[in-house]
Amino acid sequence: MSWTDERVSALKKLWAEGHSASQIAKQLGGVTRNAVIGKVHRLGLSGRATPSRPVKRPPRLARPKPRVLPDGSVKVPAPQVPERPAEAPRTAIERHEPLAPLPPLTMADGEPATILTLRDSMCKWPIGDPADPKFAFCGRKADCGPYCAEHAKVAFQPARKRDSKRGEYDYVRRIAG
Repeated sequence: MSWTDERVSALKKLWAEGHSASQIAKQLGGVTRNAVIGKVHRLGLSGRATPSRPVKRPPRLARPKPRVLPDGSVKVPAPQVPERPAEAPRTAIERHEPLAPLPPLTMADGEPATILTLRDSMCKWPIGDPADPKFAFCGRKADCGPYCAEHAKVAFQPARKRDSKRGEYDYVRRIAG
């Protein structure tokens, strides 16, 4: 295939209108996207009226994350989106109520748990500012994982999206056998 004067003028017109190289290649026929890009480069066509871009989606809003205050209390900010109808009873975390501060457990010597006194079976939730001399760890019994039951509720959020999507496609699994 050779670049005739008619094809070059069509290329220039389509490029100025903002068509992508793939779209131009399809309209011209007999050329690839790369051939169009090479010809545009050799012709020195740089300016475009409206560049071809995919449609932008609105950004997804991030969920507010729990914030640990210096005194060890946990505060979850209020949501900024309108609430959905209630589907099931919600826990304190999902209702965005601040949890009561859980003071560090004192050890046998009367001191709170530090990095040097932590054991595998103890809650490793940090309480306070690490630069503060009063900084400590929760120190309560860790049920399963690194945190006690109260701090695990804050650290590990339920996977509601995954569960809801699983229910949508159950019929496909039943059909597939």
